[in-house]
Amino acid sequence: MKKALAKNYTESMTRAFILLMILIPFLSCTPDEEEVIELRIMSYNIAAGYGDLDGIAEVIAEYQPDVVALQEVDIHWGERSHFQDQVRILEEKLEMNSFFGEIYNFESEEEDIPSRQFGLAVLSKTDIIHQENHLLSRLSTQSEKPGLQLMPGFPEITIEKEGIEIHIFNTHLDYRGDPMVRIAQVEETLEIMDSANGPMILAGDLNARPNAPELSPLFNRLEDMWAQKEPDPGYTFPSDQPDRRIDYILHSGHFRVTDAFTVQTEASDHLPVVADLVLVQTK
Repeated sequence: MKKALAKNYTESMTRAFILLMILIPFLSCTPDEEEVIELRIMSYNIAAGYGDLDGIAEVIAEYQPDVVALQEVDIHWGERSHFQDQVRILEEKLEMNSFFGEIYNFESEEEDIPSRQFGLAVLSKTDIIHQENHLLSRLSTQSEKPGLQLMPGFPEITIEKEGIEIHIFNTHLDYRGDPMVRIAQVEETLEIMDSANGPMILAGDLNARPNAPELSPLFNRLEDMWAQKEPDPGYTFPSDQPDRRIDYILHSGHFRVTDAFTVQTEASDHLPVVADLVLVQTK
């Protein structure tokens, strides 16, 4: 009897051991973990500082964006901005990295007077690992009889978050009532963005309302961060009595939006817009 019990016990233990060895690989495997990358983006047309660059800096500092896309930025441009280098000042005040994409660059004939520049800037808390100022078709505001021509002023930066490269584009489309130039600019924008792989964001002043036909190709390609906020219209201009939405943050399908809002301030003639985005990566 004892021998039979011992035999059964030994056989049971053997079977249990074999079963355990089979299950160990499965027990040690856990479902794929999701790594969440959070990113706060701000787009802000600062109207060359609007006479108070400190006020602009305070607005940005209050909301602590990871990346800020700025339009209408002066570097030693003129009296309206006290001949300041606005990029350097904001970079130092906010302790962020910067890239400036000039539209206009007028060199001085005098060695001790710096170039006059106007364009767009991108500020980033993290290091900028790549930067480029792309060309778009424009009608110059500095010529008496401008003709449509390729000009700079479409800056792109690439940052890295948790090993993932993210492309961020900053734009300022033509302001004129005739959409002809914006139509060309949107087409060129999409061609440029198509060359970037992976997650991407387009922020800026598009100078057109959401239902403008010339913007539809952008909305077909990218998602509007404001889509979840309806019926809130998200008006951004003019800042004292906003009645239209012309400032946007668009993103690729890699992101989902956790929050989107405008900042109520008259530090500029535009309201800044902010998007909280999440990029989910499977380990």
